[in-house]
Amino acid sequence: QVQLVESGGGLVQAGGSLRLSCAASVSLFSMGWHRQGPGKERELVASVSSGGSTYYADSVKGRFIISRDNAKNTLDLQMNSLKPEDTGIYYCAARHTADNAYKYWGQGTQVTVSS
Repeated sequence: QVQLVESGGGLVQAGGSLRLSCAASVSLFSMGWHRQGPGKERELVASVSSGGSTYYADSVKGRFIISRDNAKNTLDLQMNSLKPEDTGIYYCAARHTADNAYKYWGQGTQVTVSS
């Protein structure tokens, strides 16, 4: 059973920073952060493979940094210059090498950015 637990969410003013963390029970090929804003569909924010390849959504590129520690099975998302549109529930997710979709999900952590 794969378990993912997020932490680090909270309330922050626009322009501020937050750091999200995800603790995983196992290390998988690709791990990423998704978010779901109010009235919006869930979207992939950033991902990183076990080899270190990263992806960022255009909306967060240059502001967010994703990182992982394969030895500790942890995934972090450093969020800088936060905007109100960054508000949402952030989910840690992971998938196997052969999968083209994320299979394992955490419960989510709320991030609220006030203007």
